Amino acid sequence: MVPAPEARSSSSPPTAEPAIAATYGGDEAGLICGYLFNTLGSGHAQELNSRQAADWLARQSAQPDPAVAADQSSPAYLWLHFNLSHAQAVKWLQRHVDLAEDFFDALAESQPSTRIERTDDALVAVINDVHFDFGFESGDIATLWISVGPGLVVTARNQPLRSVDTLRTAVREGESPPSPTALLEHLLRAQADALVKIVRGVTARVDAVEDELLRGRLDQRRTRLGVLRRLLVRLQRLLAPEPAALFRLLQRPPGWMAADDIDELRGATEEFSVVLRDMQALQERIKLLQEEIAANVNEDNNRSLFVLTVVTVLALPINILAGLFGMNVGGIPLAENGHGFWIVVAIVLSFTAIAAWLAFRNKR
Repeated sequence: MVPAPEARSSSSPPTAEPAIAATYGGDEAGLICGYLFNTLGSGHAQELNSRQAADWLARQSAQPDPAVAADQSSPAYLWLHFNLSHAQAVKWLQRHVDLAEDFFDALAESQPSTRIERTDDALVAVINDVHFDFGFESGDIATLWISVGPGLVVTARNQPLRSVDTLRTAVREGESPPSPTALLEHLLRAQADALVKIVRGVTARVDAVEDELLRGRLDQRRTRLGVLRRLLVRLQRLLAPEPAALFRLLQRPPGWMAADDIDELRGATEEFSVVLRDMQALQERIKLLQEEIAANVNEDNNRSLFVLTVVTVLALPINILAGLFGMNVGGIPLAENGHGFWIVVAIVLSFTAIAAWLAFRNKR
């Protein structure tokens, strides 16, 4: 059975404290989930609450040689995932976790841009991801803040996100990334997979619109194309800097990152770049469909305008003659002629036929 999304998950394992189970979207510190991974063994990761995580962090910081905790060969690392909507989340991080100031500065940004930077001996990443309940709307995008160090990974968000929930589900099912870098790589691949599903969903909708276009049944689907194109443009605008930033980072990685982890991270970055190229190609396809629809609309408008012009031209002779013969003055021709009405009708029909011939000749 697939677990519920992170924002709706209020249940905890039997060993967790009751306070966690009673809190919506995290425990009393805003911690949605915490996992302790053993890099030297296999099996499930150990799930921790905020108090247990604080105790583990305190023991790590109390070691006589702090370099031991930061060494790559350390047998364990911790992943903490927070709900920033909780008032105590940032305070708990400032109190118990030694994070770079750039991470907290990024949390304070009103419009965060996608980037991955190296700060001292850690990585600070700002990743824009789609909501868990993604409805193919341009507003269904939110931000995930990440701090990756040699023994600690911290992720934080304001709204439920699809990629991090996929990672959380994989960990709950027994997957155990061997290092913090592998956890970041798993998260990036989950985000790439989510984007692939979005591209497939948009492609299916574009196919439906194209079929309607070929059958000549547009209705309101042309407006839907604009919504889909705005979605892809926003996704690409928010996500496009990420591969470039990763490639620059991988040129000078931190010392605690293993060579295998760097290769895996580079592979995830290349996969992400492929997805972005597919999104660009889909944007071009939508643009061509919009231009085709606009051309059809213009053709219909021109046809309607031509019909209106022809009707106006055909009605011109009778309107002119009616205006002339309707003047209340003397000397109206054919007024005393018994066949005057039919003569006027013949004149009107003749001029109307000539005008129709001229109009349709120009049309041809």
